[in-house]
Amino acid sequence: MAVDRDRVLRSAAALLTRKSTATMDEVARAAGISRATLHRQFAGRDALVRALEALGIEECEAALDATRLDEGTAQEALRRLVKELERVAGLLAFLYTENQLFEGEGQNEGWARLDARMAALFRRGQEGGEFRIDLSPAWLTEALYGLMASGAWAVTEGRVAAKDFHYMIVELLLGGALRRE
Repeated sequence: MAVDRDRVLRSAAALLTRKSTATMDEVARAAGISRATLHRQFAGRDALVRALEALGIEECEAALDATRLDEGTAQEALRRLVKELERVAGLLAFLYTENQLFEGEGQNEGWARLDARMAALFRRGQEGGEFRIDLSPAWLTEALYGLMASGAWAVTEGRVAAKDFHYMIVELLLGGALRRE
């Protein structure tokens, strides 16, 4: 029987988002496979996390592509971006706190691509007079990641309704980022 790697990764992401300390045994159970089968797919936790990172970057890049960042105002594009990223927010929440992904020289260059595209959106908003210029595009990008992760955790824990995710993220970010007269 062939193992659906994508299904295994999504099961692992769902579990690790809720319980970041889950063991490989727990990941295997969540995916409905044996530990041996999981280890044939991923040699260990590091390999699993790296595969989740690749999936997360791929999905975030697809969300950025679907957003049409250059269309309309920067505010409109940001609203579309949050909507597109919402479906991967749980995975993003897990990856955002995985320190091993951001240590050393082996950092995946996909993060730099994502950061650059998001920062360009914020820079466009600043240059167009929509966003504050005293907050750097890099900081606004990190704020977006942080809000996405926090929102995903709040929804996962049942502290916030999933239907409110988009509104909460956009309103809080824009409430702090919009340029005031």
